[in-house]
Amino acid sequence: MTHHDPLTSYNAYDVRPAYDIPPTAAPVAALASVVAAPAAPAGPATSAATAITAAAVAPRAEPRRVPGAVLLLAAMTVLHTGSALATETFDALGPAGTTWLRLSWAALVLLAFTGRSLWRVLRAAPRADVLATVGLGVVSGAMMLFFSEAAARLPLGTATALEFLGPLAVAVASLRRRRELVWLLLAAGGVVLLTSPWSGAAGLTGVLFGLASGACWGLYVIGTQHVGSRFSAPHGLALSLTVAALCTAPFGAAGVVAEPRWDVIAAVAGIALLMPLIPFLLEMKALQRMGRSAYGTLAGLEPAVSLLAGMVLIAQRPTALQAAGTALVVVAGIGAARGERRAAAQRRGNDGAPPAGPGERPVPSWALAATAADRG
Repeated sequence: MTHHDPLTSYNAYDVRPAYDIPPTAAPVAALASVVAAPAAPAGPATSAATAITAAAVAPRAEPRRVPGAVLLLAAMTVLHTGSALATETFDALGPAGTTWLRLSWAALVLLAFTGRSLWRVLRAAPRADVLATVGLGVVSGAMMLFFSEAAARLPLGTATALEFLGPLAVAVASLRRRRELVWLLLAAGGVVLLTSPWSGAAGLTGVLFGLASGACWGLYVIGTQHVGSRFSAPHGLALSLTVAALCTAPFGAAGVVAEPRWDVIAAVAGIALLMPLIPFLLEMKALQRMGRSAYGTLAGLEPAVSLLAGMVLIAQRPTALQAAGTALVVVAGIGAARGERRAAAQRRGNDGAPPAGPGERPVPSWALAATAADRG
């Protein structure tokens, strides 16, 4: 299905006279005239002109680009900075109210950005694809709502580690090798250390909300494999976030509308840029500059980044057991990512396919970016 891209389609309507040489063609035309002119006797002036011409047509060195790993780490930092700041609005709006308001702001920005092109795409898309995207929005809303409820009851690092079990389980299950189950067992051991059930420090309700968020994140990963290949990044995310905002409205809108606090509402609008819009853009660029194994390895650091964000921004001091539990979850995530790389290499060897290059991923790039950026 062909998608309308409002950022590039304007070139189709760029009408100019036939004799109007485009600016980019002027150097080529000048060079052609120089080549076609009769040869002049060699001399100092000719040598200088030749040097100038050679310098003009020599390829320019490409500007140095920020490495994909740096962009991905920046995206995770911004994402979990927003998560930490969002917890500060829970007292005024409640976890559900904060989640609904964040989703609503983000959806409004994306709807304004996509404009009429979104409606054209939706009218042209098969109903099954639209329904799949709606389902993805429902899962996304539930994922963020459950995570906010967990973060209101648990340290931020613990809530993130619990949520991380969902995509980790999907990754290990996709490997279809029993020995890879060690990563799930390692992550489970980390969660036990994080929650310390023998001490009663972590409430059961918060743990259940975290696990429910992880289950939704796992479903989200599976859903993006379908939706991400059928819609462009802005269109797919705009529709799914709009659906997520509508689904969370019954749980959070009443408290916000009944007693509106405009300063808090404005603050949540800023947080909505931190989650998910800025991380989404950063991760999109990162995914264009790194391979899937590197992405998966660095993404395994998310629980640690979340733990640090809680320490620095909202003064959540982890115990030694919680720090050790986070380390185990991080190691499990990195191990699963490297296991996926080995399995992919084996499949390519069996099929005679070329090695994976930067940007090759099991799901579309925007879907992978949205997976991380479209949650709390």
